Amino acid sequence: MPPSPSGLPADPDDRFLFSEIRSTESAPQMMTRNWLNPSAVISSLVSMRFLVWIPLLLLGTFLPLRAAADENQEGTYLDPATAPIDYQIQGEYLGKAGEESIRYGAQIIALGKGKFRLVGYAGGLPGDGWDPATGKIEIDGELQGEQAVFTSDLYEVRVSREGVLIPMSKADGVARGELNRTVRRSPTLEAEPPSNATILFDGGTAEAFSGGVLTPEKYLAADCESLAKFGDHTLHLEFMTPFKPEARGQGRGNSGVYVQSRYEVQVLDSFGLSGENNECGGIYQIAAPKTNMCFPPLQWQTYDIEFVSAKYDAAGNKTSNARITILHNGVKIHDNLELPRHTPGRAAEGPELGGLYLQGHGNPVVYRNIWVVPSAS
Repeated sequence: MPPSPSGLPADPDDRFLFSEIRSTESAPQMMTRNWLNPSAVISSLVSMRFLVWIPLLLLGTFLPLRAAADENQEGTYLDPATAPIDYQIQGEYLGKAGEESIRYGAQIIALGKGKFRLVGYAGGLPGDGWDPATGKIEIDGELQGEQAVFTSDLYEVRVSREGVLIPMSKADGVARGELNRTVRRSPTLEAEPPSNATILFDGGTAEAFSGGVLTPEKYLAADCESLAKFGDHTLHLEFMTPFKPEARGQGRGNSGVYVQSRYEVQVLDSFGLSGENNECGGIYQIAAPKTNMCFPPLQWQTYDIEFVSAKYDAAGNKTSNARITILHNGVKIHDNLELPRHTPGRAAEGPELGGLYLQGHGNPVVYRNIWVVPSAS
């Protein structure tokens, strides 16, 4: 994907993800203070002050995400064994928390140099129990010894490298629950292709792709296009983004799945972020995913795509737009979405069949288990 149009620079102190908005007894402050109290969170969400605050949140919190691409490969990790302690702390956590001991999920994003961001979800994780209507809580933290510590006005959250998250009341130091690191697995991971599938990549050879390169691990490197071309079809593929904790914006594990080489489904390490059209699962410049289902970097993820191509009459005039349905890690993030145009960066729309292009963007994103089932039409 091309760099984000905002052109905002990366924050100099690496707190790029979110800038805090502080005002006395504001709704967002109340949410942060009471992130383990679901009743208080919901009350804050429905308050008029929170409704007024939403635009400020979007400006102060999410705009810095659109920093210019950082293609520097320093600080890029492809193997968890060689990654710093930050990798052991980042990830997804699930358990119970708060005085009411409700089910709670958390995603911890590693930002490099011992800094982190905790995003909390009442009810569970995105795609697994969390209701977006309840909002989410975001707290900055940093490494202290071999644990990360996150502090709000009322709570201190400690996360060990062994994957245990303990929220404690600052007033009495009493633990208010426990969350444990969990590694989710897509239900379609390592899915077997049906008998009528066209196998594009199974780890044996990259010969089905123009420009295809096999990595030493027998994965397919990005920046290649299938020799076979398709009309209406179903596509399954699996991808993994690198761990680049100090990278920002579009430099953080960027690639893209171009269906028919025309419509980009973004691939990016956007774990824990808001879920925009230029983040993982987004259709670039067209539609954001309904849910941000991005797993942490260095975990295999899946796209299962049903695609209906645009239709043209004999004179070459388009008579109907393309449509696409996408499951990201087993969760439907686009449902029969109409694609009014092609996305930038590759081929223009047309009546011809098109190949599968896996975008190269200066990041070591890898793919595996790629197969297509052409539709009967």
